[in-house]
Amino acid sequence: MSTLSTVLAFILLFGALVFFHELGHFIFAKRSGILCREFAIGFGPKILAFNKNETTYTIRLLPLGGYVRMAGEDPELIELKPGLRVGLILDKNEVVKKIIINRKEKYPDARIIEIEQADIEKDLIITGFEEEEEETIKSYKIDEKAVLVENGIESQIAPIDRQFSSKSLLARTLTIFAGPLFNFILAIVVFILLGFIQGVPSNEPMLGEITNDGAAMKAGLKQGDIVHSIDDAEVSTWLDIVEIIQENPGDPLTFHIERDDKRMDIQVTPQNIEGEGKIGVYQPMNKSFGQAFVYGFTETWFWTKQIFIILGDLVTGGFTIDAFSGPVGIYASTEAVAQSGIFNLFRWGALLSINLGIMNLLPIPALDGGRLLFFGIEALRGKPIDKNKEGFVHFIGFALLMLLMIVVTWNDIRRFFL
Repeated sequence: MSTLSTVLAFILLFGALVFFHELGHFIFAKRSGILCREFAIGFGPKILAFNKNETTYTIRLLPLGGYVRMAGEDPELIELKPGLRVGLILDKNEVVKKIIINRKEKYPDARIIEIEQADIEKDLIITGFEEEEEETIKSYKIDEKAVLVENGIESQIAPIDRQFSSKSLLARTLTIFAGPLFNFILAIVVFILLGFIQGVPSNEPMLGEITNDGAAMKAGLKQGDIVHSIDDAEVSTWLDIVEIIQENPGDPLTFHIERDDKRMDIQVTPQNIEGEGKIGVYQPMNKSFGQAFVYGFTETWFWTKQIFIILGDLVTGGFTIDAFSGPVGIYASTEAVAQSGIFNLFRWGALLSINLGIMNLLPIPALDGGRLLFFGIEALRGKPIDKNKEGFVHFIGFALLMLLMIVVTWNDIRRFFL
């Protein structure tokens, strides 16, 4: 696989994981009435941006993450202090639609006032002295979707009921939890599709696809043959067939099979490949939608348990930090997986999605799990923790995560490139 193809596969794969994660946050935030200022995939300079329904959608240069910028999570916009001269764009009902902070000369129709008082969160009122009537104070109602314009850039105001912090504890919890949840949903959907297209591995004592160069083809075995016994040893599962074949490399075996409602015996001599018997038969696959649907959930649950086992080994010392992989390691692994086919690449993406969901749910500051931990404390206390204290904890957590990322990335570079 060429370097360009690997890079594109990595960007699309990682971008899809981040997109679905942030989509979870975004959908639940919208349903809660939170103003989402930006939905971003990637970090750094903007490559593409467009506005729709109060939100700016952006694709940024570095495809290593993303975010949904919700009103109320950061300090809100510009503070309209008394004495500030601004321009007001009014509608026909004298309601403020735009507040021009600077470059007011570009808006000749703007009504210029010197602010005496302004409230763009609760009462939505701006009061001030008009330029032409300096001794007259006048108040204007501000539209709840009014925008502030600074240096030609428009930013919609966020009344208090549109801010993240004003929502109920349940709404905030669901909004944050939805990101990891959507990673699990993505994995389930991918596994369902794989199960429907490729089929779900079956443990029936039946032969799957026959290879052209194996002993099974030479002996006359066919796909769909039901195996009742091998050398008079009864078999009831696919694993029974595999075990007998592997234990008899080079030894003739008599397969008692059923084909088209007819019973027959066929002798097969397994090839000796690295000390194990092989006859060139794949496991049977079930392509029913019902089986594929169940497979999506069972595979997701299986890999979720495996990842938690690894995390447990990390705590007990059975798994070290040197075994962790960051973006560099994921890129190298993606290159190897992509060479084995598109279906394996999709499976790899599902595993990464599960991993991303679990990692984000860990109670680590700066991650979704860390925020959920603070919500849990809030539920127990009956009141939220001071924003400054919570922000400091998240800042420390973020700094430690960046340090961990540097260590993991260096380990990846040594492992794969040095």
